[in-house]
Amino acid sequence: DTMAWSESVDTVLANKEGLAAFRTFLKSEFSEENVEFWLACEDFKKTKSSTKIASKARKIYSDFIQADAPKEINIDFHTKNDISENISEPTLSCFDAAQSSVYSLMAKDSFPRFLRSEVYMELVKKHQDRNQKRWLPFL
Repeated sequence: DTMAWSESVDTVLANKEGLAAFRTFLKSEFSEENVEFWLACEDFKKTKSSTKIASKARKIYSDFIQADAPKEINIDFHTKNDISENISEPTLSCFDAAQSSVYSLMAKDSFPRFLRSEVYMELVKKHQDRNQKRWLPFL
């Protein structure tokens, strides 16, 4: 499992334990807002009710996008501006450009550092120990 994680950020984001380790790493780099925003967008895209779409969009906007947001993400001016102009009538795809930009940042920047981090090494070691025990039950 942990070896597959090194192939892409997707495999880490899709795995509970991998995601937890990646979040811990991002926290240590003071950039956990990226993965939190990405997860909020994933959740948002599954929203069915139009009233929930509006309230979730406003929450994501106030948490991550607006100036001085508590977990402000680093996105370019145009993307931020587009979202600000359309937030009054949000669609399920209104955060796609920002999510894509944050995803790229994580994949190109944070993820390679994560693979070299202490957090990741510990996780790999834990899994190797667990797998050895599974194959050597007589020890």
